[in-house]
Amino acid sequence: MGNCTDVLVTGLGAVTPLGVDAEATWSGLLAGRSGVALLEEEWAAELPVRIAAGLPVDPASLLGRVEARKLDRCEQVAMVAAREAWEDAGAPDVAPERLAVVIGTGTGGVLTTLAQDDLYERSGARRLSPYAVPMLMPNGPAAWVSMELGAQGGARTPVSACASGAEAIAMGLDLIRAGRADVVVAGGAEACLHPFTISAFAQMKALSTRTEDPRSVSRPFDVDRSGFVMAEGAGLVVLERAEFARARTARAYGALAGAAVTSSAHHITASDADGQVLAVQSALRSADLGPQDVDHVYAHATSTESGDLAEAEAIARAVGDHAAVTATKSMTGHMLGASGAVAALAALLTLRDGVLPATRNLDKLDPRAHVDVVHGENRAGAWSAGLVNSFGFGGHNVSLLFTTAR
Repeated sequence: MGNCTDVLVTGLGAVTPLGVDAEATWSGLLAGRSGVALLEEEWAAELPVRIAAGLPVDPASLLGRVEARKLDRCEQVAMVAAREAWEDAGAPDVAPERLAVVIGTGTGGVLTTLAQDDLYERSGARRLSPYAVPMLMPNGPAAWVSMELGAQGGARTPVSACASGAEAIAMGLDLIRAGRADVVVAGGAEACLHPFTISAFAQMKALSTRTEDPRSVSRPFDVDRSGFVMAEGAGLVVLERAEFARARTARAYGALAGAAVTSSAHHITASDADGQVLAVQSALRSADLGPQDVDHVYAHATSTESGDLAEAEAIARAVGDHAAVTATKSMTGHMLGASGAVAALAALLTLRDGVLPATRNLDKLDPRAHVDVVHGENRAGAWSAGLVNSFGFGGHNVSLLFTTAR
């Protein structure tokens, strides 16, 4: 059975390949735009993969110059998204010890790590930045945001590969339901587009190597998919104990009704439907909902054959074939540790606006995927309960359930 403590979502913030805020990202999803492009930089010329979904602007330009130089790019996107989410929520007047921050990331400040290592090899130890350690540490985004907001209820950092951002939101739900916080800023941040990381994923045969039409490469559930496309970005939400939010007459996008985190204990990189089914079923119990209550699903769906098919099986087994499914990585690319949080943001906007974005690039549904994938046109409806799936290397499975605010 679920916990009786209701948790509302009162603020959204994002910076993604589709836009520098939540509404721009949402507009891009509804328009079916793709953020994937050819990497024109000189450093990408000889890479095995030459496409990615980068941000439309340098996040440093959205911050002050002095502030930006102390932050890794992953920390920069987290700060931009956090400020938007906090303002969107109306800057809740909450006791510092009742405010927590949970921001997940898959790689943390890997750009700083690689750049500082290059500098060390080239020029020696004395040339390293005094900011290197706070820039490279994975808890940096959560730490900086906690200082920005004066949050003393804890600054936490789940690092669970591509499930990190969604796990952060699940952790935020737990903190509020356990009575340890009234407000939690939660989500994910990732910025690791670099020759090393791109080449490493390419060596795993996880990335598509196509370059002829970058915008058509990310093809979740399509028979012609060829691997995922790396991306960067951040997504954060403000979670509030319902009584606290209502006392200040806060507007709510919806409720975080339930969440679950499981581990497949199966394979370090391969997807596993059984572990995913367990996550969905546990989230349903957490929310006091049944499979029939779920009317739409934001799938993890990265555009790999094994991953898409395992998830399609898990959705069919745990929810059924009645729910409409969408795969937004067809437009944003795969933001790794931020992807689940950005999907959560989109699910909340589906509840607000009554529309589910169509999956881009789905020309022919894989006949082995027995789910109703929305494609061609966005689907309008009286959506009331959305499932968000997020899975990561290592067998990390996270399912979140959002409903209209009660």
